[in-house]
Amino acid sequence: MDELREILEKFARSGWSVIAAPARDWLSGNKDKERLAAALRRADAECGNCGCEFDPLYKRALKLLEQ
Repeated sequence: MDELREILEKFARSGWSVIAAPARDWLSGNKDKERLAAALRRADAECGNCGCEFDPLYKRALKLLEQ
């Protein structure tokens, strides 16, 4: 889960509301798995191929969340 936490910390700092708020909530103890997964899927759909550093992290975070 350390890897997931590191990814979510990056998302929380991103400032993009689609993923930042759900990531911050998860990190602060509100472990709503479905909300976070939905946010990750939305972020991947909207931005998963733009070429930014986050593109591979959406899918990786989803995989880690489902373990």
